[in-house]
Parts: sequence; structure tokens; C-alpha cells
Amino acid sequence: MGRVAAQITNFTGGELSPRLDGRNDLGKYSSGCKTLENMMIFPHGSAARRSGTQFVAETYNSASKSRLIPFEFSTIQTYMLEFADGYIRFYRNGGSILESDITISGATQADPVVITTSSAHGLNNEDEVLITDVVGMTELNNKRFLVANKTSTTFELQDKDGNDIDGSGFTAYTSGGTINRVYEIASPYAEADLFDIKYAQSADTMYLTHPDYTVRKLTRTGHTSWSLTEVDFTNGPFLDHNVESTTANPSHKSVGQTTTVTFSSTTGINGGDGFLSTDVGRLVHIKDGHLEITSVTSTTVIVGTVIQDLGTTNAVTDFALGSFSDTTGYPSCVTFFEQRLVFAATKDQPQTLFFSKSGDYENMDDAYHDTVADDDAIVYTIASNQVNAIRFMTATRTLIVGTAGGEFSVSGGGTDIAITPTNILIKKQSNHGAANLDALAVGNVTLFMQRAKRKMRELAYNFDVDGYVAPDLTILSEHITEGGITQMAYQQEPNQIIWLVRNDGQLIGLTYQREQEVVAWHRHIFGGTFSSGDAVCESVAVIPTDEDEYQVYVIIKRTIDGVTRRYVEYLNDFDFDQTDNTSFNFLDSQLTYSGSATTTISGLEHLEGETVSILADGATHPDKTVSSGSISLDRSASDVKIGLPYTSLLQTTRIDAGADNGTSQGKIKRIYEVTVRLYESIGVEVGPDLNNMERIPFRSSANNMDQGISVFTGDKDIEFRGNYETDGFIFVRQTQPLPLTVLALYPELQTNDG
Repeated sequence: MGRVAAQITNFTGGELSPRLDGRNDLGKYSSGCKTLENMMIFPHGSAARRSGTQFVAETYNSASKSRLIPFEFSTIQTYMLEFADGYIRFYRNGGSILESDITISGATQADPVVITTSSAHGLNNEDEVLITDVVGMTELNNKRFLVANKTSTTFELQDKDGNDIDGSGFTAYTSGGTINRVYEIASPYAEADLFDIKYAQSADTMYLTHPDYTVRKLTRTGHTSWSLTEVDFTNGPFLDHNVESTTANPSHKSVGQTTTVTFSSTTGINGGDGFLSTDVGRLVHIKDGHLEITSVTSTTVIVGTVIQDLGTTNAVTDFALGSFSDTTGYPSCVTFFEQRLVFAATKDQPQTLFFSKSGDYENMDDAYHDTVADDDAIVYTIASNQVNAIRFMTATRTLIVGTAGGEFSVSGGGTDIAITPTNILIKKQSNHGAANLDALAVGNVTLFMQRAKRKMRELAYNFDVDGYVAPDLTILSEHITEGGITQMAYQQEPNQIIWLVRNDGQLIGLTYQREQEVVAWHRHIFGGTFSSGDAVCESVAVIPTDEDEYQVYVIIKRTIDGVTRRYVEYLNDFDFDQTDNTSFNFLDSQLTYSGSATTTISGLEHLEGETVSILADGATHPDKTVSSGSISLDRSASDVKIGLPYTSLLQTTRIDAGADNGTSQGKIKRIYEVTVRLYESIGVEVGPDLNNMERIPFRSSANNMDQGISVFTGDKDIEFRGNYETDGFIFVRQTQPLPLTVLALYPELQTNDG
């Protein structure tokens, strides 16, 4: 038997496809893993347990999906937006944005509790409010309620499900208390349409597109001052001008006047069908100006308001219908490029790009009757053998346009030449086809999902071919996107990770640092359950924070106390200096208590009925079940973390350590010892399979059992429990709310060459 000491020095191959189990000749094999679950890969090679999530709030309505969209006003003012069915809510600095204080003057010990305010509160029934600082009836503090049966200075309390709050057993109200309404604004977007919204932002304005909705802009002037309005485009864009003999005869021509326009026939109007009721709100260009349709009298007669002087009340053949309408559809995509706002892909013009005037984002004037200027608006339709709708646009060194059938670059004839109406050049770069998902501009490349939402491609300029190439980033881990991807986000700091939501609710991570050849996939399953399966991640988005980090927000769906709940949470920042054991954050949907030593922790209503894990003063504590929103600790503690546990698991590929007679693959072998090189870790298990795990000892007899111990950095030698077998896997697992970072594994094994 040959004895050998092997080494696994990094994990930058990420989780590899099971179809690569026989490819030990592959360079990535030795740095890859068979399983990476709830473990992140750092660009420099180590595998670390992902941080847990911090509970922020229940979504607007747990019965329906919500979507997260980031809004970055400045480097120090960033927001996370929750788009729900008919509403938008706002989050900042890890919490909900609330309206101004309303002072409480009374609260009844009744069923339901009735709140009295010192002055007119201005609340509406079904508003969601947060109550704090009540003296006496402290059962109300730091909890959210719905307003019901309101009068000018009173209202009843209900929970999120509309059940009355019974206060008959509460402590009597003494004084004080503050009410804050959760800030929200109305939105036209229905639940079914939320994940098809595309957006682009400039300063305090975000433009939103969806093929079934008029283009809208979301503007911010303060934390609780947001507005969502339809974009009022100037002079267009318009379809091709009429080339038929059909005439348009307006009754009035001046700005602001109501005009009735009679057309001589339906030829050239909506494919010969004439005007439809869905044309209300559509622009119509006539001779020198344009109007907006306010009503449709018949297929040949419309009424509208003149926006720009038409220049005539005579019958003329010079007219054009607006490109955007309920009849033709609205843009599906939007981006900024070279001081222009660019839209693309209406239902009737799926391959058309609409560029605004340079520096005037809502002006679509293409100077149809005048001499064309370089800054005029542009309308350009991509020529193709097939009708392939535009799916995404990203602005890099050129404008990258992804369609259902291929990828194109748009430029002014060179990377240093600005686009104008006379020099715009569109070249096809590849033929992969894109899914209807926003792509990500990462560095100087564009990452996009292929049409089936299974393959992520990296579109980058290649000097050897003098064009763009798009290699498949999932080729070694094709199983990782099984079922398809529904959303993507990029976390630039600290580890350059692409986050993707998989259709089955797993959150997929891709540590991506191309210059170091790091393309490492990992999977994440959040604590808790939904129905009889795992908790479901439904949305992900990333915003920068004041600390120069990037915060990952998620919406997680779980079954809590028998009811479906959807929570907004964020991944806690990974602490690169895990020296303070009270700062560990390795629980999901976590809340934190910090204060005087106590044995009772309340405010856990969002985890009602759940078995939670606990870190008390930096030490693990027996699990407890949440009842009436609280738990009782076995010992008093002043720094407590409570949340849902999750398991972090690393499984290596089959050890390929060589043997006296060639490879060790397929031969009987036994790993008898493993040295695990750790960085700031505690409470780790190692073994040959999940039923034979050995917990590494970190605590000595000198350490008090009710106190945390310091993290360990260095080597731990483990007598391995493995038997003689042909595989030779090593499993590393962490189930406690404690840190784990694996730098390297050094197994010693003997192989039977017979």
C-alpha cells in the first residue's frame, strides 16, 4: 500500500458539476468541490461560512410576491425599494422608512386595543404602523399593527392578518408612546408584472419600463418624499410617417386647444384597423406639431389636446402615430448611454431602439422636417433574418444589446466616437440569445443569462478576434442553475460576488474575479422551511452602504406558525476580524438583543412557533421554541443573537493524490488523518460522510461553558473516521451559529495498488 500526503490549497473551482466526477485531469478538479452549501469562496481561495440574514420587516403583503430594486441617490444615500402588488415601500440603513411621529395619549385594555392620539392622527384604515416608547402597556412596543375603525383621534389595532389585538391581559397604559406610519406610495404594477420591470437611474430619478405599462419615473426629494409619474415625452417617438393617400384634418391647431381630427380612411392607421380605444393617451404627429389623444370617436375620428402647434387646420397626408401606446405596447428595456436615455422593444417594434436627444432625456425629437443635428433623437431598428426581441441593454465601452437571438454592439463607428443619427453602427457579436432578464455590467464585461435561463455568459471584447466573445461561465457547474434563474445582482465589495435567484428558491453565488481566474459557484439555502421543503428566496438586490460595503437584500418565503410569510432581510456584513465573539452573525432572520442581562427575550413574533438557535454572550445556547413572541434563556445574557439555524457544508471532490501505480482514482484507499487549516473558526466538524463527523475540540477545561471562547487560527489535526473505500471524500460542516473559514486541507491516506 502506498502512503501519501495530499494537499487541497484552495477552493476557487467552486461547486463542480457531477458530470465532472471523472475529470480529475481538469485543472479545476483539485480546487473544486462536490458540494458548497452556505459557503462562500473568497477570491484568494478560502471557503468561508456565509453570514446569516438580519430580519428587517414582513413584506407589504405576505400573500403575494414582492420584488427588490435598489435606488442609489448618492454614495451616502441609498435605498432598497420593495415593489409589491400596487405599492412601493422603502428601506434605508437596514430598516423601513417611517413617517413622522404621532403622539399616543391612551391605550385600552380591551379586545381590540383602542389607541387614542393627542391630536388628529391622519391615518387610514389598513395603514401599517410601528408603536414604540409606550410606558405601562409595553406589550405594544416595537411591534407593527394595522389601523382599523379609525376616527380622527382613535383607531383599533389589528395584526397583519387583520385579526383584532386583544389587550385585555396587557399591562395598563401609563403614559407616552409614539406611532410611525410605514411609508409607502401607490404603484400601478401588478404582482404578475413585477419581475419584468427594467430600470435605469440617474441621480434622484429612476426610469421604469414594462411592455404593458407607460414609461414611468420615480423621483426622490427626501426620505419620505417620493413620486411615481408617467413620463411626458416631448415630440415622440413616432412610427414612420404616413406614405398613403390618407389625410388628417384637425379642427384646431394651437397649443392647449382641444382638436378633433378626421382621417379620410383607416389605411395606414394600426395596420388598416383604424383608431382603437387603446389609442387614448397616444401621441399623433401632424405636419409641424403633435397632439395627445384624449378620446376615440370612431376608427377615423379622434379628439386630442394640442401639445405642439400643428401648423394647419387643413387636410394633410403628413402624419405619424406615436410608437408608445396601449395598442403598440411600451418599451421593455431602458438604459443610459452617452448622455442619452435609450429605450427598446415595444410589442410592435421588438427590435427597435429609441434614443433621446443628447442631454435631454425625455425629448424624442428626431428633427423629421429639419436638418439633422448630431444631438437629435434616434430611432433605429436592428436588421435581422428573424424577429428577435431585445431583452437587455448595458452601457460599457459600447452599448451592448442582447436579443432573443443574438448579441449586438452599438457605437458611433468607433469606441471613441459618440453616436449620432448619421453614424450609428450596430454589429452582431454572437448568436447565443438572451433571457428576458437584466444583464450585469461588471468591470468591462457584460454578464447575461442565455435564453433558457440556465447558462450565464460573459460577453467581453477580445483583441485576438477584434470583437466580442461570450464564453459560458456555467460550463463546469451546469447543474448550479438547474430550473432557471429569475433575478441577478452584483455585490462589488468585499468579494465580488454575483447573486442569482434560482427558480426553486435557492440563492446562487458566483465569486467572480476574472483577472485572478476565479469563477467559483456556491449555493445557499436559508434557515426555516416553506411547506414541507426549504425556505424560498424570491428576490435579491444589492446597494452600497455608508461603510463602503455592499449590502445584499433578499425576500425569503417561509411557513411560520402554519402561515406563509415573506420577509425582507439582508445578509450581515462578513466580519474579517472575528475576534469579538458577541459580534458573530450566523443565524437567518436574526434579531439581536443588547442591554442589561436578562433571561427573557421578546419581540420575536416573526418567528412564532419556530425552533430558534441562540448565541448568548458569544457562546452557544440550547435551542428554544418561540412562544407568544418570546423565549426564556437558561442563563442570563446581555448580548444575544436569535434566529433560524442553517448548515454550512463543504464536500471535496474525490482525492486524487496519486499512488505507487499511477492514479489513486478508483482504487481502495483510506484517509486516516486530515490537517485542517482554519482562519478565525470555532465549532467545526470533519468526516468521511455526514453520518460520521468528528467535532474538532476548541474549548478546554479552562473555559467556562457559559462563555464564548476566542476564535482559532491555525492547524487542527483530525484522526479521520474513514474506512477503506474507492471515493475518498472529505466533509467539513458547521451547524452552530459560529464562524468557519477553511484555508486548506491536508489529508494523509494510503492507497491499495493491488
